Amino acid sequence: MKVRWELLLIPGFLITILLIVSSQYVFLQGSFHRDLGLGRLSEAMNLGNYFKFFSDTFYLNTLWITIKTSALATLSTILLGFPVAYLIARMRSRWAMILLAGVVVATFVTIVIKVFGLIIIFSADGWLNRFLLWVGFIDRPYTIIGNEVGVVVGLMHFTLGFGVLLLYSVIQTIPRSYEDAAQIHGASRWRVHWRIMLPLSLPGITVGALMIFNMSMGAFTSAALLGGGRVFTLPVLIQRTVMMEIKYAMAGTLAAVLLVSVILINLLSVYLLKRLKAARLVIA
Repeated sequence: MKVRWELLLIPGFLITILLIVSSQYVFLQGSFHRDLGLGRLSEAMNLGNYFKFFSDTFYLNTLWITIKTSALATLSTILLGFPVAYLIARMRSRWAMILLAGVVVATFVTIVIKVFGLIIIFSADGWLNRFLLWVGFIDRPYTIIGNEVGVVVGLMHFTLGFGVLLLYSVIQTIPRSYEDAAQIHGASRWRVHWRIMLPLSLPGITVGALMIFNMSMGAFTSAALLGGGRVFTLPVLIQRTVMMEIKYAMAGTLAAVLLVSVILINLLSVYLLKRLKAARLVIA
């Protein structure tokens, strides 16, 4: 009798799902109650927290900043990660595996170490500012700590390794012979990338972009440290609401809005991608 080892994964899978679903249910269910202070919730259920969120410009602006910084970080990661992934995927020497191993190691370095490295580099007294002042490129120190640029850079730094690995796996599935054949028939390198590599990579790029966007939307450490307490994203605001204000119901509301926003943006992206593919088929 054949042993089905994959069945051993079922208990761990079920336990994980149970813990995730139960914790999310408790947290989200609390969003329909009113905060009474010191972590206490009212017994009556209402939509007061949601009305407060969508009627307060502070909360709406926080949602917008979260989406905007995540989208910019996703775009930057794809633009920077694709050339690196392509280079590694098309290298024939042993350096490809060395570079890939370096990306893997850098990806799984703890985020706190990464963020503090960025703070050291980009702070007003960091070596980058000192160098730019020394060469005369700037006349006063400029720091990205405490503004949206710093948050975007931190999110990009957090997700870049994942982006390279995802894109590398996609590019490897595209035969090199497609590029060689196009170049033999006179296509330039730019045309090969635009007409062959990009269309064939688009489904993988879309999946990678959505994963990176989802990671950025839920990232806390990069936004908290590089935002410097002046830039609020929803994860940062949730932590502040729980730890400093002890308003669990409002924190649950923020979490629900974050979750629904991510789901809707993902669904919209998939829908637009299908429309784009359909339009390309009609044109073709």
